[in-house]
Amino acid sequence: MDGSSPAAPAVVDRRIRHGTPAFRRTNLALFSSGFATFGLLYCVQPLMPAFSHDFGVDAATSSLSLSLTTAVMAVGMLFAGAISDALGRKPVMLASLLSSSLLVLLTAVSPSWALLLAARALLGVTLAGLPAVAMTYLSEEVHGESLGFAMGLYIGGNAIGGMSGRLISGFTADHASWRVAVGVIGVLGLVAALLVAKGLPASVHFQSRSARPRALLASFGELLKDKGMPWLFAEGFLLMGAFVTIYNYVSFRLLAPPFSLSQSHVGAIFMVYLIGVGASAWMGSLAGKLGRGKVMWTAFVMMLVGVALTSSMSLWAIVTGIALITFGFFGGHSIASGWVGMRAKSAKAHASSMYLFSYYMGSSIAGSLGGVAWVHAGWAGVATYVAVLVAAGLAIAWKLRGLRPLAQVSQ
Repeated sequence: MDGSSPAAPAVVDRRIRHGTPAFRRTNLALFSSGFATFGLLYCVQPLMPAFSHDFGVDAATSSLSLSLTTAVMAVGMLFAGAISDALGRKPVMLASLLSSSLLVLLTAVSPSWALLLAARALLGVTLAGLPAVAMTYLSEEVHGESLGFAMGLYIGGNAIGGMSGRLISGFTADHASWRVAVGVIGVLGLVAALLVAKGLPASVHFQSRSARPRALLASFGELLKDKGMPWLFAEGFLLMGAFVTIYNYVSFRLLAPPFSLSQSHVGAIFMVYLIGVGASAWMGSLAGKLGRGKVMWTAFVMMLVGVALTSSMSLWAIVTGIALITFGFFGGHSIASGWVGMRAKSAKAHASSMYLFSYYMGSSIAGSLGGVAWVHAGWAGVATYVAVLVAAGLAIAWKLRGLRPLAQVSQ
């Protein structure tokens, strides 16, 4: 014995990294859950005319099948994180996906408009349990060097799900009925729930927290005191508001002269939505390597150039502009959401909930105001309005370049 003290045991980092089986299982499960969540949410959008015909409601009333769900979902997200703090991440995500799929199947057999709306309102409650909690799970369980790519791939699943929900339901309704279409989406949700149950690794770094209302309010208050969080929440609002406004009203322009495109041609243009899959993963990964503050502002620059191109009278320029806006939106959303997860201290679920609340409120408020711009000033009004939103986001992103990282996390 030489009297020397034994070396301290090395600390093993158990966070999930690139290239491991756990990383592949995590990405498959969460990509599938994101795909299903947004398919379940948006599958009714192309079916609104069928709802009007079958239930005898006008177009504005038929839109409640989507707007009611998103409104309830935005509020529900404020509480989903707190529930997962008490019950665990994977159990809440699995329960959310399973119950949401069953509610969509109930929608498919609803005998009345009132019951259909009730099911869609409840869907807003159950769907809220997955997006915020999934982001929190990733920020807790995935290593910082791999987080950007994983978050981007999850958001890519959201993009494909939102687009596929519309395409699958519309195509199936044309060849069968809207009830069959909705039922198919519900079954796909059940398949995604099975993938989460079997493939998603159990949480290792989760620590249970109280779900008391006072503790919840205190956590939200702490987040708003942070020098970066309120600005990141604002970025989510501006990104979604600008993106939804473009997608809502460019169809009106392209269906009218001088373009006079058909509905099928307009739908084909929106296949550029797929660009969001690559954008979210690539920009999220790039931000993880170079720093989020150094990359996020470029997303807004791309969107600004895209808005300018949509004002052209060339159809190819307009399509290119939509593609740039889509790339910038998904890239910016990937960076901002990942940054929120990295910057949050112990209240990661609450931070994700607040971000997504702001994100969906951007869709509801800013997207609706875009309609006012269209009615009063046509596309010139829409483009100007969106440019103002994007310019505000760019100014905030530039400000965030100087945000000092928290000591305990890698920004």
